[in-house]
Formats: sequence, C-alpha cells, structure tokens
Amino acid sequence: MSHLLFTIEDGIARLTLNKPEIHNAFDDLLIAEILAALHEIEDNDQVRVVVLGSNGKHFSAGADLAWMKRMAQLNEQQNRDDAQHLAELMHKLNGLNKPTIALVDGAAFGGAVGLVACCDMSVATTRSRFCLSEVKIGLSPAVISPFVVSAIGERASRRYFLTAEAFDAQTAGELGLVHVVVADKEALAEKGQLLIDALLKNSPQAIDKTKQLIQTVSRGDIDKEMRDYTVNLIAAIRVSNEGQEGLSSFLEKRTANWVKES
Repeated sequence: MSHLLFTIEDGIARLTLNKPEIHNAFDDLLIAEILAALHEIEDNDQVRVVVLGSNGKHFSAGADLAWMKRMAQLNEQQNRDDAQHLAELMHKLNGLNKPTIALVDGAAFGGAVGLVACCDMSVATTRSRFCLSEVKIGLSPAVISPFVVSAIGERASRRYFLTAEAFDAQTAGELGLVHVVVADKEALAEKGQLLIDALLKNSPQAIDKTKQLIQTVSRGDIDKEMRDYTVNLIAAIRVSNEGQEGLSSFLEKRTANWVKES
C-alpha cells in the first residue's frame, strides 16, 4: 500500500501523507514517493496548485524510527547518499513551478517542519505543534535548515534549533512559518480552498516566474545584475501570450482565459 495518496483533479494536485498508524513519520520510501509525485507535477501543465496534507491525528512526526535505526547501522558515505534524497525532495518542493499549500493539523516535527517551510503558504489548526527536535537525539536539522532559516529567520532558528522546544501554531504564525491559523480540520479545508480559488484566478506563467523572482531577489544584492534581471523578467512577461491575454482581459473588462468559469 502506498503511504502517499496522490491525486490530480480539476487542476489541483493533492499529496496526502497516509501513514496514520505511525503519525505519518517518513522514511526513504515515502521520500521517494513524494519526490516522484513532484517530478510528475512539475511536468504536467494541467496542474495549477499543489496541496500537501495528511490523514490521521498528526501532519507528521518526522523521521520514522525504523528508518533511523537502519541509518544508524550504515557508514558515513551511505548516510550521505541517503540524506541526499531528502535534500533533493526539499529542493524540489521549495522550487516547484506551481504554487504549494501545506495544510497542517496536529504535530509537525523534525523534517516535517522542513516540508512546511518549503511550501509557498501554510495553514495550521490551533492544535498544531511544531518542533525541531533533532538535537534531543544527538542529531542536527541540517538538510532542512536552509529552508527553515529562510522561513523563520536566523534569530528564531538560534532558539528553536538549539532548545528543541515545541511551539504552537500561534507562535509559528508569529515566526512566519504559518500564514493562517484556523480552529479545526474543517476550517483548515475551507481556508485551503479559499487559497486555491485565489491562485486559480492568476496566470500560471506569472505565478511560476514570480516564484523564481522571489527566490532570486531575496538572496542577492540590489546591484546592476539584479536590476537587469527584474527588467528583463517583466519585459519578457509583457510580450508573452499570457501577459498579452492578462492585459487585454483587464482592459476589456473580461475574465482571462486561464480562469475556469464556475
């Protein structure tokens, strides 16, 4: 049985962690499943939005203990090879050419915090808890660290990486890891749908290019190279098919052709 439920319907790809009996803890097999799904999504022009969720009581407890036991028996090179798969997953999710939404209910521990940080937007319920727990067991949140530090900042990372304290959804919101906190799982689905509806109104090409824009300008100096990049980007978008359609539909007061009429 697959531990990842993967569906595509009406332009929405849904990835649902499906190991509720062990609180959706992930191992090398689940990592491979998610990565394969992301590769398929990236190449599918029909997919407009990606939603990452879970079944059961918790979003994800982090690493599967059985997987960790196996890794402890391997040498350093084998552990390096294994960690490379998780690094590839985080990189792919973070830079995916579609907008991504994490819907979090319950615990999101360890590497699961990395998954949330890699998504463009995240919604959590009030019962959600987050924890970067690696140092408690003599490890480090190394692979997920670039993405989590980008989400919550260096100062907060110094605290939560080193103390391994759990923090609630409200704190996650204050840190920037979570965008919206809702009451329960029903409200989680409702808010997720509102975000989907908003995204589906926007140009797929513009969303892709804007995701690239955010990552580029947030990591560089505002120098001539950066200015040239932004100038060239907007010029190329303006003369593209979707850019022309967007401007025309706005001026003609009609719906753009990428918006599916309800």
